[in-house]
Amino acid sequence: MASAATGSEKHLPIGEILMSMGLLTEAQLQQALKAQREKGGAIGRILSEELKVVKPEDVMRALGLQAGMEVVNLDEISIPRAVLDKITVSIANMYRIVPVRFEKGILTVAMADPRNVAALDDLKFMTSCEVKGAVSSEEAVKKAIEKNYAGQEESIENLMKEFESPDGNVEVEEGGTGKSIDLADLQQMAESVPVIKLLNLYLIQAIKAQASDLHFEPFEDDYKVRMRIDGALYEMMPPPRHLAVALASRIKVMANMNIAERRLPQDGRIELNVAGAPIDLRVSTLPTKFGESVVLRVLDRRVIDLDLNKVGLREDDIKTFRELMHRPHGIVLVTGPTGSGKTTTLYSALNEMNSIDAKILTAEDPVEYNLDGIVQIPVNPAIGVTFARCLRAFLRQDPDVILIGEIRDLETAQMAIQAALTGHLVFSTLHTNDAPQTITRLVDMGVESFLLAAVLEGIVAQRLVRTICRECRIEYEPPPEVIMELGILPEQIQGKKLYTGKGCQACNNTGLRGRMALYEIMHISDRVREQIINGSSTGVLRDTAREGGMRTLRDSGLLAIYDGRTTIEEVAKATNMAE
Repeated sequence: MASAATGSEKHLPIGEILMSMGLLTEAQLQQALKAQREKGGAIGRILSEELKVVKPEDVMRALGLQAGMEVVNLDEISIPRAVLDKITVSIANMYRIVPVRFEKGILTVAMADPRNVAALDDLKFMTSCEVKGAVSSEEAVKKAIEKNYAGQEESIENLMKEFESPDGNVEVEEGGTGKSIDLADLQQMAESVPVIKLLNLYLIQAIKAQASDLHFEPFEDDYKVRMRIDGALYEMMPPPRHLAVALASRIKVMANMNIAERRLPQDGRIELNVAGAPIDLRVSTLPTKFGESVVLRVLDRRVIDLDLNKVGLREDDIKTFRELMHRPHGIVLVTGPTGSGKTTTLYSALNEMNSIDAKILTAEDPVEYNLDGIVQIPVNPAIGVTFARCLRAFLRQDPDVILIGEIRDLETAQMAIQAALTGHLVFSTLHTNDAPQTITRLVDMGVESFLLAAVLEGIVAQRLVRTICRECRIEYEPPPEVIMELGILPEQIQGKKLYTGKGCQACNNTGLRGRMALYEIMHISDRVREQIINGSSTGVLRDTAREGGMRTLRDSGLLAIYDGRTTIEEVAKATNMAE
């Protein structure tokens, strides 16, 4: 069935293990070592990809033996149903693993990549038992999943059958304090197999659907589960109301939060590794009248493409934004409501600016994505690590570019101005409806107008709108009242083709799938600087910026409509506060 690594194999180099397996000769190994000395790189990759003297799956087996894992032949073993039931078909497919044995509380799983140790940690969380890895080939794992889980289609509806009606022994008192549930009961609920399976399935569905958030919401008579996709909430199959406490407890266990504390808001984090890609889940709990509301923010690096050419900027906007990015000093602000894509735009800019000759420092709340080569600091006001304090420390770290997550107060604004005046390029965000309003907001905050005029280089306002589904896009003629929503006349769209989505399976019958950004880039010209010093109103600043070539959010929306990428309704909804 299996061969285990000997004590000596655990310490042998990969090449020697492959030789002991009879898959490699001494001459071939020496050839690979010579190539490694000349070009560098992993010896396993050189042997399998460059010299092609061994198969990639043989390298994986050798890596498994080196890590002390046994090698299993999935074609020759029969796996008991009780063992297979430890892992659901969804998890088996997502992590590309097959459970092969469960002994003395330890679950052994066969995996194609023995280097994916993070998957073993995830499975330990998901199964509430110790998990040990074994090695097999990718093809064998795929065949074993198809064979052993054939005909099994996991769904929330099917899982609901595993739950019986509550016996009345679980009570949630008014106010959600749940004093009748002690810690042992909470722990038992959190480790219940059906609860674990149900939560795992909710998580898997949310990740597959590329949801940005997953909501668990208790009410008096029911329990709602919703996920946010492309900015809109969609209801999922709800679990029985009596599972509210159990599901909340399970999430808190996974996030290393205090499951006994149900009266105060808490924050936590769950780190998963799905199909080789790291996924962070930011967890927030909130005590309500009927129990704890739990929201998970899904941060999936596979979904975010930090490429400035792909964030939605039009060709002329990219040119303007890049000019701002390459200023030697000054402040560039990105503004918009929460969830408008500000972080993605800024990360894409920093990603492009990230080079060996640039020192880039960021202070964020929280650090959402790790960027190699950039020093990122999470702020923590509870211990005094504020944006302003980080900025003060940054100035002693010899930076070229600084990102401050958000300008929330006068102290942070003043430190950002000081950084800009001393020769640094500073990026930050602010919550305002459009670019010109940002200037008024900073002055209202207490920033001296002459200092603001001296350091401000540009302001980027943005919104996200849903795009028309490519599978069901059709040409249509909107009714006059819809056109009026944008404040334009019917003759302005005369001769232009407009599109909508009729709805299909690919877009959940909404006609909309995916999102794009609308941008408004305000370049701070000499004339605008004069008006900032003179205390001009937002309206005057906006008119001056438009005369200088600024395209407003509404204008960007109209261009997206004419391009057939989004609808009038989406643009009207996203820009009604920006004009």
